[in-house]
Amino acid sequence: MNKNSVIGFVLIGIILFGFTWYQSKQYEKQAEAAAAEQAIKDSIALVQWKADSVERARIDSIRIASGEILSEAELLLNNPQAIYKDTLLEVAHAGVEEFVTLSNEKVEIVLTSKGAQPYSAKIKNYKNYDETDTYLFKDGNSRLNFYVYAGESINTEDFVFSVVEKSASKVVMRLPFSNGGYIQQSYSLDEDSYSVQNELSFVGMDGLIGRNVSSIDLDYVVTIPRMEKGYQNETRYSKVDYYFDGEKKPSELGRGGRSSSKKIQSTMSWFAFQQQFFSAIMRAPQGFASGELAVNFYPEENENRDLMSCEANMRIDYKTDKSVTIPFEFYFGPNHYQTLAAFDQKYEKIIPLGGWLVGWFTKFVIIPLFNFLHKFIANFGIIILLMTIFIKLVVLPFSYKSYSSSAKMQALKPELDKLAEKYPKPEDAMKKQQAQMDLYNRAGISPMGGCLPMLLQFPILWAMFRFFPASIELRQQSFLWADDLSGYDTFIDFGSKIPLIGDHLSLFALLMAVSMFLFSKMNSAQMSGNDPNAQSMRFMSVYMMPIMMFFVCNSLSSGLSYYYLLSNLITILETVIIKKFFVNPEEIRARLKATEGKKPVKSKWQQRLEEAQKMQEAAARAQAAQKGKKR
Repeated sequence: MNKNSVIGFVLIGIILFGFTWYQSKQYEKQAEAAAAEQAIKDSIALVQWKADSVERARIDSIRIASGEILSEAELLLNNPQAIYKDTLLEVAHAGVEEFVTLSNEKVEIVLTSKGAQPYSAKIKNYKNYDETDTYLFKDGNSRLNFYVYAGESINTEDFVFSVVEKSASKVVMRLPFSNGGYIQQSYSLDEDSYSVQNELSFVGMDGLIGRNVSSIDLDYVVTIPRMEKGYQNETRYSKVDYYFDGEKKPSELGRGGRSSSKKIQSTMSWFAFQQQFFSAIMRAPQGFASGELAVNFYPEENENRDLMSCEANMRIDYKTDKSVTIPFEFYFGPNHYQTLAAFDQKYEKIIPLGGWLVGWFTKFVIIPLFNFLHKFIANFGIIILLMTIFIKLVVLPFSYKSYSSSAKMQALKPELDKLAEKYPKPEDAMKKQQAQMDLYNRAGISPMGGCLPMLLQFPILWAMFRFFPASIELRQQSFLWADDLSGYDTFIDFGSKIPLIGDHLSLFALLMAVSMFLFSKMNSAQMSGNDPNAQSMRFMSVYMMPIMMFFVCNSLSSGLSYYYLLSNLITILETVIIKKFFVNPEEIRARLKATEGKKPVKSKWQQRLEEAQKMQEAAARAQAAQKGKKR
């Protein structure tokens, strides 16, 4: 091959290589352009598919709710990227929420199909302090969720149930599964009742829920709004209660506005999310196996005016079968004693009526008397006045002894002052006390005669202290300048908080303190003026106690302060009448003169007191002698 041929072949090779390289580059550019164009088309198609999927899911849920059956193939075609293995669950997950209402003359419960749960609870025939409707929980502030494993984890709040039956008194919702089974929630509201009967059913689920599943869990969370005038008073009487079968009363959590939680390790019957005057109660007739309760109080400055958030995380025993029904009972209503007691489930025990003695007096005397008077009298201020007079008349025999003894001792004040001058030294305290006892004995006065009757009246005072702030009958009942006898009356509004007193001044609390001061001033006249102990007692009873009671009652129920005011005024009147018409100081002094120089007959109590005093003196002498030896 000559030189020209070789050059020709080389040039042809270079041309072929260059052409091939050029063509490959063109192909790459075309491929990149095509890929970019396809990516844009895929993105547009994906967005369109998502929009179509939402619309198809909405249509599917409507078709299921209306009873139309979809084939599994069609569901798979509509949801190629399903979250759940069960295609019907996927449709329910993307369903459209629906609201249905249970209503009667007392309560209106709105239910949502998303989770088949209560959505809001309105208590009829009541208003909040600001005149808004009374909601135990508002729209969306309640969450009831059940957890169960049925081939995959199921949280009922994640799905929109199909409403298969609805009326003003009953609502039935279902969550269907592809095997033909379903979870059903049934709610029914009786006429003229605050009680909602609930049945959670698992029908045809034995093939999905394994035999090893022995329990299901529930979360019930409720945010309760503020409803009353005073934040402190409302939080003080709001809490969570829980009850174990066989117990005398429920246990408490969060009393006094303290956020707290409690784990429950044994079977529990019911729990209550209790506001001052209204409660949401959930009861499981088969019992809650275990769980945890919690309450968190919101600050007064909360912008949504929420009072507290209550939470119950409970476990319920479950036994797999073809059809399983777990009953529950809800109560959404007022903390009215007779209404709660009618359920015979110890619900009424959530109302703070005091211990067994005070509670007994409140249940069998105060509440029946209160209800009886209310049948004839509409004004609760007049009812409290009549109740106070009645109670004072009932305890008058006991009060008479106390006031009479006090008046007689006041008549002896000149003689007691002489004894104080005779025994001024602290080391003569025993001698002075013995001389006083002799003086009382000669005058026919029992120094303890006035103590026991007063002690018998303390349960009544405490019963009233517990009854008035928790009595829903007084809620928003006005009297004189008070617009709500269950809360404090605002005579002066300071506009901002002042330490100890708050942002207002209660006139009923102030008048109560003044009446307490006047009564204590009357009684203090019998105390010896030179005795340091008597002076201290006089200062405490005359000045400190009225001031302390004012600060305590300033933020409490004005009905309570009004009752204490009436009680003090009636006591002052009784004391004046007894002192003027039933106690004669001259007779007492005459008796002293007649017994002067004679050895009085001592009572057993005086004998025991003297023996105790002698033993105390002997012990003091022995102690002094022992100190002398050490020196």
